[in-house]
Amino acid sequence: MKKDYQTTTRRAGTTGHTTLKKAKIDPARVAHETKIALPDTVSIAIGELAGELEEGLLAFAVGTGLKVLEVILEAEATALAGPKGKWDPDRAAVRHGSDDGVVALGGRQVGIRRPRLRSADRSAEVVLPTYEACGSTEVLGRMTLTRMMAKLSTRRYHAGLEPVGAGVEAASRSTSKSAVSRRFVAATETALAELMGADLSGLDLVALMVDGVHFAGHCCVVALGIDIEGNKWPLALEEGDTENTTLVRDLIVGLRERGLDVTKPILAVLDGSKALSNAVKAVFDHPVIARCQLHKIRNVEDKLPDDVAAVVAKRMGAAYRDPDALSAQGRLEALAKELDRSHPGAAASLREGLAETLTVARLGVPPTLARTLRSTNPVESMIQICRDHSTNVKHWADGAMVLRWCAAGMAEAKKQFRRVNGHMHLKALRAALNAHVAETVTPRRYTAKKKVAA
Repeated sequence: MKKDYQTTTRRAGTTGHTTLKKAKIDPARVAHETKIALPDTVSIAIGELAGELEEGLLAFAVGTGLKVLEVILEAEATALAGPKGKWDPDRAAVRHGSDDGVVALGGRQVGIRRPRLRSADRSAEVVLPTYEACGSTEVLGRMTLTRMMAKLSTRRYHAGLEPVGAGVEAASRSTSKSAVSRRFVAATETALAELMGADLSGLDLVALMVDGVHFAGHCCVVALGIDIEGNKWPLALEEGDTENTTLVRDLIVGLRERGLDVTKPILAVLDGSKALSNAVKAVFDHPVIARCQLHKIRNVEDKLPDDVAAVVAKRMGAAYRDPDALSAQGRLEALAKELDRSHPGAAASLREGLAETLTVARLGVPPTLARTLRSTNPVESMIQICRDHSTNVKHWADGAMVLRWCAAGMAEAKKQFRRVNGHMHLKALRAALNAHVAETVTPRRYTAKKKVAA
């Protein structure tokens, strides 16, 4: 039998009127909403924060957070000393009134009212855990260091803080020039101590780069290491007047005393300074010296007229890109021979240490990794970051200030480091270094002496 689905009832919305159904009351929902209703104290507190809400959502959130902090501190005091006005023989502490306190908030300190407690025998002060965490100056010091490294001066430090509301701002402190300067000095002293005191026994370095940076008459020699995984590590710095052998040797000896393994073959990428080379050879057992090719090109350019320098630099760059070390050396020696008559000084500069500029090619390093190791660009990049962060410094008081700023800049540079290009070839470089040292180091020969019987 065929069913008829048609109906004579009029559809809603066409003609006639539709009667809305009465919503049924859900007793379970009513009970749930009653449980989560805000208490009167919370409603009053939100009413007090209406002014902060008009100043912005951040000011409202800060004001709410401070109210919550007061509630947490009171809850901790109740947990230790019990409710007010009730005797508890098992309490661990007793109430001792209240006192003004400060907490770190957005690069400043804000005053609050905190409950005070003493031990049950009233012999010592009991510190609330939450207040101890919020009142720590360590977080404040880190925030100050971050803002100063972002080139925000002490005079304009207040302009870089978040708007937290007029009420909270009026109760804040520690944003003056002198207070910011004291925190920054303490933070940079900590950065310097961490850099110079880090344990290096776990580092497996394949390459080492050393270079100098000058700050207002002070010379800082800095060291950068590249480990077997391709990670770059700021190692140490030393301050002096010039980039001399004693200064560099003190720096590298300090690395050895901090646990760095100096017995393995290592590729030392240096500029043309003899002081650096002599210091590395004096401390490391098997260093393989690689002279920076960019420094060599610049040194030769400095001894030539501008029009000739451009042509010579182009020819030197093409020779250094030759993967065959013997071919590259032949091309460079031919160029030096051409310069002998017209520019003998440039020819002598080109020949000086020429073999060491081709060390990376002689080791058979693949091009992707060779581009990183044939110059001191990685350590110079770190130095440039140090200079960039200290551009606002107009007066360098002493060498200690130079060390602090340089160490803070090296710590900031470490945050920006990425693994070197071609890092997957570093294990092959380690094998090439071992083979190179085995070929160049002559083993000691001992002559067996016959023992004569008595």
